[in-house]
Amino acid sequence: MEIKSLDDLFLHTLQDVYYAEKTIVKSLPKMSKKVTSPELKKAFDKHLEETKGQVTRLETVFEMLGKKAKAEKCPAIEGIVKEAEELMEEIEDAETLDAALLAAAQAVEHYEISRYGTLVSWAETLKHADVIEHLQATLDEEKKTDAALSKLGESKLNKKAA
Repeated sequence: MEIKSLDDLFLHTLQDVYYAEKTIVKSLPKMSKKVTSPELKKAFDKHLEETKGQVTRLETVFEMLGKKAKAEKCPAIEGIVKEAEELMEEIEDAETLDAALLAAAQAVEHYEISRYGTLVSWAETLKHADVIEHLQATLDEEKKTDAALSKLGESKLNKKAA
């Protein structure tokens, strides 16, 4: 896709985050199976269902913009997922792996927070008022998930791994 305007960049970023969300839907079950912490497994499973809803929400945004929902390869999310997969192969200690996968999940959340924050801002600038609510809803969910993961790490998992 040739990017010549902010509108093009907005669409490209929507496609990028659509790819990211679909990739996360594939990777979360693998991570959930590897963790031993019941709380972290529950958090991953909950976020999987939330992410499926976010994919649907993005499809609605594409439709509202009169565009086909299309995923644009996202090297950033591929790198984060690849790192998590490597950690799953390399770390044998269960509690250390739980801490590592929690950190990998937060890396995903931080990426998503930056993307959705940008998309909300651009939607405002481009006068795409109808899609802002959908993008903001996902941004709020990502921030809430990140906060829950931080709390889980700080209150329990990191201490167990140490």
